[in-house]
Amino acid sequence: MGARKHLRAEETKTARKTQYMASLRNVPTSPRKMRLVADMIRGKNVEIALYALQYSPKEASRGMYKLLRSAIANWESKNEGERVDYNTLYVKEVFVDGGAMLKRVLPAPQGRAHRIRKRSNHVTMILDGKKAAE
Repeated sequence: MGARKHLRAEETKTARKTQYMASLRNVPTSPRKMRLVADMIRGKNVEIALYALQYSPKEASRGMYKLLRSAIANWESKNEGERVDYNTLYVKEVFVDGGAMLKRVLPAPQGRAHRIRKRSNHVTMILDGKKAAE
């Protein structure tokens, strides 16, 4: 490995120590609906995001709430013995990608057929801790 590549790998490794990630796969909700919920919490403080998801009427917010709790648990596992400081922990990134699509056919009048695409998605969430200087 070249020197530049090695330095870049070391930088990303040290940056990952302060980031905490969780992912949710094959959620049976369309990506468009899940992105609305993801936009609601992106960049927010963890405590505010938890409350927003807990009291949101959207069905997609339930899965996102579980994902956020999982990311917080990942933070706790990396920082043993420390209490969760909700003031410094925030949702750095949330992105929703399309997952597998179930394709079905619905009979239509006059011998035709309509396609039904049952979409699913993959959600990835990254938490980060704010520095004390910020």
